[in-house]
Amino acid sequence: MTLFEDFKSLIGYRWLLQLLVERDLKIKYRRSVLGYFWSILNPLLMMIILTIVFSTVFRFDIPNYPVYLLAGQLMYSFFAEATSMALESILDGAALIKKVYLPKFIFPLSRVLSSFTSVILSLCALFLVMGVTGVEFHLTLLLLPVAMLYILIFSIGVGFIMSAAVVFFRDLKYLYSVLLTALNYITPIFYPVNIVPTEYKALVMYNPLYHFVTFFRQVTIYGQWPDFETHIVCFGYAFGAMLLGIYCFRKHQNNFILYV
Repeated sequence: MTLFEDFKSLIGYRWLLQLLVERDLKIKYRRSVLGYFWSILNPLLMMIILTIVFSTVFRFDIPNYPVYLLAGQLMYSFFAEATSMALESILDGAALIKKVYLPKFIFPLSRVLSSFTSVILSLCALFLVMGVTGVEFHLTLLLLPVAMLYILIFSIGVGFIMSAAVVFFRDLKYLYSVLLTALNYITPIFYPVNIVPTEYKALVMYNPLYHFVTFFRQVTIYGQWPDFETHIVCFGYAFGAMLLGIYCFRKHQNNFILYV
């Protein structure tokens, strides 16, 4: 099956993709009193706690620290949740995969898109904090959809890779949580990048999330138009991950039924 046929399958099964996204959202907020409001409340509560810890205890002197923190937190949390959910999507859909023919890539794709829906709602929390703390709303917010698109495409690509790999290597479920913890600390979410020692700065600079978070902060907080190099780096990481993810997934998808 070619990529064009895969795309045609996606169009033909878009109803299923929508159902799976809606199901994931309903499961996420099932029996919750506040429901979707948690998409706004949860990042706000985390921001308050982390702001108290890192601006009072560790005394990071960063202007508009609550907004700085929340912006980084939203990007990392989306990536972590989206890829973690995508990782087990094929295993969770095993019963359905064994019974009927379905384009298998719909399962990890639906998980990423359901997380993306949540983070779009969470942007309301960011705008609320920006308004309360007096952060100016800049014209650069016009590039916010571009920032979100970069990390969405990157997350889909990583989601494809993880969902295919875990079918054959189940321990990846546990290793990936460790990797996400490490990624959390080497991404400047709650600290400024200038405090990173020179010998470790490469870990940050070659971390894709650093570039996505920086792009996001530039257009939301600082009113800066990202330069051409920043676009190229984000574009390269996003579409590089997508192409690699599609390749890995398509190469192994016919063997999924033997292992799920």
